[in-house]
Amino acid sequence: MNTHLIQSPIGQIKLAAEGEHLVQIKFVEKEETASDSEAPSLLLREAEKQLQAYFNRQLTAFDLPLAPLGTEFQMKVWHELLKLPYGATWTYKQLALRLKSEKLTRAVGLANGKNPLAIVVPCHRVVGANGALTGYAGGLHRKQFLLGLESPQVQQVLF
Repeated sequence: MNTHLIQSPIGQIKLAAEGEHLVQIKFVEKEETASDSEAPSLLLREAEKQLQAYFNRQLTAFDLPLAPLGTEFQMKVWHELLKLPYGATWTYKQLALRLKSEKLTRAVGLANGKNPLAIVVPCHRVVGANGALTGYAGGLHRKQFLLGLESPQVQQVLF
């Protein structure tokens, strides 16, 4: 696995690739230092470039080969999240209904929280039933930042 650490406006982010696919984008809670053992692959450099453009409001859709690891159900949830437009939000219930069952709301929330590809698979765009911010593996302060970055109007409605 090839990894690469990048800096962002909301802290350090660790990127990981297996072969020709991105498998992980996660926030680093305690600053890490880069390993000198392997230079970042071209894919990781491209992911860094696209994330920088996203943070600079120059990119609204990512174009990266993804291969998240998860259960069949988690994969369905993450695939559906890729359809959630930039600057928009869905509730957990809306996401469950897109998977054809309101009964899946809790399971959708759990799968959302296990998303291994933060930002690129936009789990931060899923909010509580009343529009309130609810759990985010990267921390609610990051979720608030990302939603505000994508749509200042959404930020005004949610907070």
